[in-house]
Amino acid sequence: MKEFSKEVYLKWYEDMTMWRRFEDKCRSLYLKQKIRGFLHLYNGQEAIPAGFTHAMDLTKDSMITAYRCHIHPMAMGVDPKRIMAELCGKATGTSGGMGGSMHIFSKEHRFYGGHGIVGGQIPLGAGIAFADKYFDRKAVNICFFGDGAARQGSLHETFNMAMNWKLPVVFVVENNQYAMGTSVKRTANHEDIYKLGLGYEMPCLAVDAMDPEKVAEAAYEAIERARRGDGPTFIEARTYRYRGHSMSDAEPYRSKEEVAVHKNDDPIELVKHRILENGWATEQELEAIDNKSRDFVDECVEFMENSPYPEAEKIYEYVYAQEDYPFLDKLEN
Repeated sequence: MKEFSKEVYLKWYEDMTMWRRFEDKCRSLYLKQKIRGFLHLYNGQEAIPAGFTHAMDLTKDSMITAYRCHIHPMAMGVDPKRIMAELCGKATGTSGGMGGSMHIFSKEHRFYGGHGIVGGQIPLGAGIAFADKYFDRKAVNICFFGDGAARQGSLHETFNMAMNWKLPVVFVVENNQYAMGTSVKRTANHEDIYKLGLGYEMPCLAVDAMDPEKVAEAAYEAIERARRGDGPTFIEARTYRYRGHSMSDAEPYRSKEEVAVHKNDDPIELVKHRILENGWATEQELEAIDNKSRDFVDECVEFMENSPYPEAEKIYEYVYAQEDYPFLDKLEN
């Protein structure tokens, strides 16, 4: 794996500060009704995509996740301006403004969503890995899901098949402690979610997911195992989200004091501390990176504001692959 160099840490700091500001700006745009529907923010979990993409081969590996999906595609190389446009339903968005917050997608960068169905992406991730193995692409799929989705029955079916066929997939539960407003402690007779892999003799482990180094180390071992043909790994990425489940979440299930305690482990502050500790940058240089991140997010908003909404007739283009589908005749008549 690439070493954790000065360049890596400075890139992490620039990326993670931009991601945090991007999500904060999304919150502001939602309150202004520029973003409609649901909006799930990623604040606090930035070390996970930072660590995983450090360990991945971005020329062939792929990723799939749930509805908290704005940051993962950025880490894979998708233009944040197009993501912002998609969030606001603009034609320049990653899905032409037709997907919105929960359905970011990029075939070019092998980012396959963005799924609103809880746990729906788990078998899909294994399916992508099956295709990679079938066509001998030497590629690995990273399949993310939340702690709530770990209770879906499809997880067990998928784990069984993935181990049986030794599929090149890494399953990652982003355990941010709450499935919507339900604590992990209340959803099962155990709190160590990673142990679900033991029933399938799948290598499994928990990792401190507030530290991108620890995430990258665990990710690299799992990815290389999959690439060798030895099958999947299940990683429990233990993290914490600083915002509510979605913008409609008043967070009655946790206290401000609890959130404040977890903010002591802020992954961005951890990266900043290591940079300063190693003398890789000064406070002034990091402040300049912060300002650069703020300016770039403003550019994303400007790009979105200057982009048109999709034309009304486009609504039917992404529904039916068959151009002469009979239902369209009924609409016209």
